[in-house]
Amino acid sequence: MGLFNRIGLFRAERGWTRKALAERVAVNPQTIGFLERGDYAPSLELAMKIARAFDVPIEILFSFEPFETISTMLQAKIEA
Repeated sequence: MGLFNRIGLFRAERGWTRKALAERVAVNPQTIGFLERGDYAPSLELAMKIARAFDVPIEILFSFEPFETISTMLQAKIEA
């Protein structure tokens, strides 16, 4: 079972580099890259630190199911 995440989306939205996020959660910037690409599943502790850094609930950032794309969400709003 894979773990999907929105780390890159939230990081870009805030204008943070991988290094900036890494410093906030005390990991190597490469770790952030591995997480964003789905090459690495974070420990519960790291996932919670990342969610805290973005000030969002953990389930907003991580899911066992793929997240709906932004374009799909926007299209649904237009059609509603």
